[in-house]
Amino acid sequence: MPLATYSLGDSLLTVLEIALLLLWIWIAVSVLGDIFRSHDLANWSKALWVLLIIVMPFIGVLAYLLVRGHKLHEHQAEDRAQLDAFREYTRNVGSHPADDITKLADLRDRGVLSSEEFERAKARALG
Repeated sequence: MPLATYSLGDSLLTVLEIALLLLWIWIAVSVLGDIFRSHDLANWSKALWVLLIIVMPFIGVLAYLLVRGHKLHEHQAEDRAQLDAFREYTRNVGSHPADDITKLADLRDRGVLSSEEFERAKARALG
């Protein structure tokens, strides 16, 4: 029975092999994604990189990482900066100076803000 000879060491080796396979797939998909989002590569260059990765996956991915690995990190940094800018924009998009002044006037009327604090906050909202 082959199942009876499957030991703990064999199962740990299988888990390690699956983890390495998933890591390899993650790296290959990251490289392919970077190829397609690279604006500095011509379309024929993209096609050649993809062809190299499909024909010789290990050599193709390793060659891409050696030749253009720095671009992969630059693209990730650009994506992160765009995401941060988008989050900042969406956080402030609903805030209109007229709404802010209305809220400030309400706070002043309730006695939370003094007239001087209201004028300073109004100047900041308009500026």
